[in-house]
Amino acid sequence: MKKESKRTFVVIGLLLGILMAAMDNTIVATAMGTIVSELGGLDQFVWVTSAYMIASVAGMPIFGKLSDMYGRKLFYVSGLTLFLVGSVLCGLAQDMVQLSLFRAIQGLGGGALMPIAFTIMFDTFPPEQRGKMSGLFGAVFGISSVFGPLLGAYITDYIDWRWVFYVNVPLGLLSLFFIGKFYFESLEHREQKIDWWGAILLVSSVLCLMFALELGGKEYAWDSSVIISLFSGFAVFLALFFWAETKATDPVIPFHLFKKRLFATAQGIGFLYGATFILGTIFIPIFVQGVYGGTATNSGLILTPMMLGSVVGSQIGGRFAAKTSYRNLMIISGILFLTGIYLLSTLTADTARSVVTIYMIITGIGVGFSFPLLSMSSIHGLDMRERGTANSTNTFFRSIGMTLGVTIYGTIQNHLLMDKLEKALPMMKQFNPSGDSRVLLSKEARAHIPKEVLQKIVDALADSIATMFSWATIPVIIAIVLIFFMGSARLTDQFTATKKAQ
Repeated sequence: MKKESKRTFVVIGLLLGILMAAMDNTIVATAMGTIVSELGGLDQFVWVTSAYMIASVAGMPIFGKLSDMYGRKLFYVSGLTLFLVGSVLCGLAQDMVQLSLFRAIQGLGGGALMPIAFTIMFDTFPPEQRGKMSGLFGAVFGISSVFGPLLGAYITDYIDWRWVFYVNVPLGLLSLFFIGKFYFESLEHREQKIDWWGAILLVSSVLCLMFALELGGKEYAWDSSVIISLFSGFAVFLALFFWAETKATDPVIPFHLFKKRLFATAQGIGFLYGATFILGTIFIPIFVQGVYGGTATNSGLILTPMMLGSVVGSQIGGRFAAKTSYRNLMIISGILFLTGIYLLSTLTADTARSVVTIYMIITGIGVGFSFPLLSMSSIHGLDMRERGTANSTNTFFRSIGMTLGVTIYGTIQNHLLMDKLEKALPMMKQFNPSGDSRVLLSKEARAHIPKEVLQKIVDALADSIATMFSWATIPVIIAIVLIFFMGSARLTDQFTATKKAQ
């Protein structure tokens, strides 16, 4: 078989892996209500998402380092196998505790898929083709973040919630076949020591932070001893992590990479973009379902324009990376992204659905640019032995940003909503005794609310989401400031260097 044909199958295998890993949390989140109703454990459902995220985020830098040491193929296949085993076990879970444990297994595997897939692509293709391929990979990432909720809602409504996990099996087996059969790497790897202390401290730090943000204001008051202890634990473990990394021979996250301005700014921008973009995928369906009415499946369709916008933006960003600097393209990205988020902050209960669609397209195009550009920026100028670590670090920061963004801004939106409802409707407790804004989206709850009261609820919901988006412009503005510090590096710099070396 020709080399070009083999590379095509490798790309297909990698795209399938990225698709699975990227859309996993969104597809599961859509089915969570049904899962809780069948398995019980309403007080434990937070662990289902947290277990996956903690394992995934913690696994990213570790798998990236291991792939630099012993080869991409070994740890991509290992991660994919773990992900598939975890998926099957999740589908077989009989209670919430089992599901949470199996999600951790799945998350550990997912932590290897995305960063190593991008690194294999950069190893496989020469510099002059990386822009095009990065655009393709970034487009799949954008599609998955929007397609996940739609697929999850459809499977839950018309098939069975267990298939939100089983659907990974055929995709994963195809990916496993293509990578196993057609991908062959040159084993230019050096012997290194695994930084176990750094990995343990990093996991502990992330664990404390995620549970502090997840449980604070819900299960425990923000000033309770439990939440204060969790935040304190985060600070202590993080400080110890930084100290351990300065002593490690081969640290999990090598800080010397942050001395490179382009790498450092790409991580900061990825973090801020992740924290903001995820808000659109979560809160626009809530806005549509709450304001316009309808099912979760129908409300999810509003995200299709953003999906298409992100695909277009990703393709443009990848293709033009060889023609101008990363910074110039990211400035366009930042302006469009900020414009889209600002426009979303102007939403009201009277905003036409077609107008929301336009806002989402602008937002999608803006963020789509970043998918290939930030990955290329992260590995720019690095040799093969550092690319896995660099790419996993970029995915790590974007994922942390998404996790913190949903938690922080979700808390802001819910507090805004309940505050507005209490002021507009002093008797709101009789309609929503739990204080959970998601109750207001169900047809059952809305059917028992008088029309004039429901209108006030809809207005409050729209206003709370719009105000949240206005706060979300802050990280985008900071990201734009960081973009100006990216320098003048461009993709063709690596191509020129390669040609000279020859």
